[in-house]
Amino acid sequence: MTESTVTSAVPVRASTVILMRDNSDQLQVYLLKRSSRSGFMPGNYVFPGGTVDPEDMGLDFWMEHVDMDHGQVKSRFGRDGGGLNTENAMAHGIAAIRETFEEACIFLADHTSKAGKDLERLQERRSNRTLPRDWLRKLVLSGDWRLTFSALACWSHWITPKARSKRYDTRFFMACMPEGQECRPDNHETTHGVWINPEKALAGNLKGEIPLSPPALITLHELLGYTDIGGLKEEMKTRPWGKSRIPRLVRMPEAALLLLPGDPHYHDQEIEADIKGLEKRLAPLGRPFSRLWYRKGVWRPFNP
Repeated sequence: MTESTVTSAVPVRASTVILMRDNSDQLQVYLLKRSSRSGFMPGNYVFPGGTVDPEDMGLDFWMEHVDMDHGQVKSRFGRDGGGLNTENAMAHGIAAIRETFEEACIFLADHTSKAGKDLERLQERRSNRTLPRDWLRKLVLSGDWRLTFSALACWSHWITPKARSKRYDTRFFMACMPEGQECRPDNHETTHGVWINPEKALAGNLKGEIPLSPPALITLHELLGYTDIGGLKEEMKTRPWGKSRIPRLVRMPEAALLLLPGDPHYHDQEIEADIKGLEKRLAPLGRPFSRLWYRKGVWRPFNP
């Protein structure tokens, strides 16, 4: 089998936020189900996020409205290089904050005492889908809000496979759930939201009850190593982006394979895969894997 010959599209920059919290001493993350009408990952559970808009650009402008200085932004989001300079790190972070509000109704920002009702009005406009494209710029210019850029931490860097017609160059951020707010899907791009611990989410995916996008599935496997939010917070202090992850997509009749970087045959020109009896060779929960098998709307992990 060979990869699809679709002309490789230029990846669009995007940001995603892994929201986490402790619930009864159990680590949980927030997942949103994408609309079945979506042109990308329809029906899959994902983390809140979206593309970097032109309004998210402008290092000098945004530096006046975040709680980190230039050196702090460079140190945290450019510590391993990662192909991300300070200007682009700022744009990705602003997009992360904006999209987390638009998709999950969570605003990573501090406000003055008089701005409380502003958040309620903002949430109402978000629910009514009447937010202007530049709502975040206008809001910070009021002087009542400061974006908590420091709430964000690096987690991973994903780039959509070359065989996909829509491609995204996505930075996955990690952030703790702020107090006094409540997650809600937008009922447009996302139709359902759930707080869930990684193990239960992965088990739900295997059953087809919580179909996860490949990056969400792999991220949740990584989070199995953290029993509570404390260890994860320590990891967030120094974690770099790491190497870019660009899976290889191989299409098959009524199915598909996704090879992850590190798969022993990732660089082979042709990929051999025996799909007979594959369901019996799926990787057990928590065990390492290098491939995902897509069938009937669900990605499941296995090894060659």
